[in-house]
Amino acid sequence: MQTLSLAPWLVATPLIGAALLLLVGRRSDRWGHWLGVLASTATFVIGLVILLDMLGADAEQRVGVHTAANWIDVGPLTVDLGFQVDPLSMTFVMLITFVGSLIHLYSVAYMSHDRDRRRFFAYLNLFVAAMLLLVLADSYLLLFVGWEGVGLASFLLIGFWDHHLPNAVAGKKAFIMNRVGDMGLIAAMMLMLATFGGVDFGTVLGTAGAADQGTTTAIGLLLLLAACGKSAQLPLQAWLGDAMAGPTPVSALIHAATMVTAGVYLLVRSGPLLEAAPDAQLVIAIVGALTLLFGAIVGCAKDDIKKALAASTMSQIGYMMLAAGLGPVGYAFAIFHLLTHGFFKAGLFLGAGSVMHAMDDDVNMRRFGGLARLLPVTAITMGLGWLAILGVPPFSGFYSKDKIIEAAFVGEGWRPWVFGIVALVGAGITAYYMSRLFFMTFMGRRRWATELAGGAGGGAEGDSTPVRHPHESPWLMTLPMIVLAVGSVGLGFALNAGDRFVHFLEPVTGHAEHHDPVLPIWLIITLTLTLVVVGAALAFVQYAVRSVPTTAPAAPAVVRAARVDLHQDDVNEAVVMLPGKVLTRSMVFADRTAVDAGWLGLAGGVGRLGTWLRGLQSGYVRQYAAMTLGGLGVIVLVIWLVSTMATS
Repeated sequence: MQTLSLAPWLVATPLIGAALLLLVGRRSDRWGHWLGVLASTATFVIGLVILLDMLGADAEQRVGVHTAANWIDVGPLTVDLGFQVDPLSMTFVMLITFVGSLIHLYSVAYMSHDRDRRRFFAYLNLFVAAMLLLVLADSYLLLFVGWEGVGLASFLLIGFWDHHLPNAVAGKKAFIMNRVGDMGLIAAMMLMLATFGGVDFGTVLGTAGAADQGTTTAIGLLLLLAACGKSAQLPLQAWLGDAMAGPTPVSALIHAATMVTAGVYLLVRSGPLLEAAPDAQLVIAIVGALTLLFGAIVGCAKDDIKKALAASTMSQIGYMMLAAGLGPVGYAFAIFHLLTHGFFKAGLFLGAGSVMHAMDDDVNMRRFGGLARLLPVTAITMGLGWLAILGVPPFSGFYSKDKIIEAAFVGEGWRPWVFGIVALVGAGITAYYMSRLFFMTFMGRRRWATELAGGAGGGAEGDSTPVRHPHESPWLMTLPMIVLAVGSVGLGFALNAGDRFVHFLEPVTGHAEHHDPVLPIWLIITLTLTLVVVGAALAFVQYAVRSVPTTAPAAPAVVRAARVDLHQDDVNEAVVMLPGKVLTRSMVFADRTAVDAGWLGLAGGVGRLGTWLRGLQSGYVRQYAAMTLGGLGVIVLVIWLVSTMATS
């Protein structure tokens, strides 16, 4: 590829933008946000040039590595500063830069009244640069640099409004839980170095089949731990809901198109290694299936529009993890769904931000209702994203999510039945909670009042309703939503035609042989669409036809548990935090009472001895003469005893 040398500029361009915005400071407040938009857009243009060059090359020539410099050369370890350009990395580059640029543009209006808008755009550019380094790295070690950069940028963005304590706590929580996952990637690299003698993709993935299965299984499970941290999968999923404390564009960028997809990228990139570790693949599929259901159940009970979308993200990433755990038959479908999900979920998050903009930053859907006529562009674009995530044909989700459901039914024994049924049930629950979100927001009776209505009364069950003046967002916000909605409608069909996207990824994911599911494909599609219709119809009756209470009513235990994320924080505190506190305090006590006390006692004894010896220094010559005489007497006595013992 002739444009391979442009790869470093994909990372350098947004990184330079971030550096300029941070270094120039307040002097760039008037134009800094446009510099951020320009840096992201320029990165997209560079990526598009490389992609067009790649598409013009033969399939076997679509993989290349540009080595910018020698990075580490210590003993047997040599790591280059290399950028791997192939169909997988370029898929992520285009998703990150295109959706990221739209989010940058949206943020110009959304953050217009924030005095720190320039710093916000610096963090956005930094995040884009780190994510691009992550997906373009040609080694696990360089990938780890981008991995940590993404963690830092997400901490800065989630806690951007850190003058509010909950926001600062949310940023810290995300940072700490991601560090737990990072330990898995560090340990995996140690095992790679000990086993394969290197950490670059060529060395590790090229010789993975020669390693013993126990080692590859250990590496696979450690990579899964890392992926669980970044992609908010069980048991490291608790940070994702709290991360909604950040500005809404952050939610769209980090939790729809970039950061949460990093774990899926890591596992698909490590495909040859995982194929040598079937037990690790099984665990990956199980984790994905469990998280799929976990996020879907939580999403059914959330009244906060952003947290409902966060739970949806957790569930959809679960689909991708399930596909990654299925092996070659699922790799391409995992990335396919990741790509379409990036469009419709980013559109849904930006739509949620538009609703919040209209409703004075209120996020409680029980205080919405009837907004479709007042926010027509927001309602239509979110509606298209809603149909896409439901998997209604011919929208994008139908072509990507249903492929994963079909792949889940492939295999032998119990696996296709368990994974397939879980994927099917997840589709039905997804239809319910996403329809609930859409109907509670845009349909039904208005659960808010205007000044003309007096701001009181009219609420369900006599509750007072807030005074609101809903209005459509400015064009800088609606234009990105429209573009993402177009992708939600047509991207899946365009990429699925003739298995175009699957063939595009084959130089990386390999050619997957066709395997028939245990159920006919037409039956799987019929069951999926039936469950989707049932879920959507149930939500329509509950939240569009019936009156919606403005406060959460009494509910069964499972609903109450879902409202508090199935007690995930309580579990973490009981299983991790409290034992950790006990262990830490015990070690501090032992350190103080044994280690410190022992050495302090020794020091005190030396001090007391010194004090006693100091008392002997009286300054009287007669006392010194007596001490000298006594010392000579002792020496003579010792010599006499030794000589006596020797002669006897």
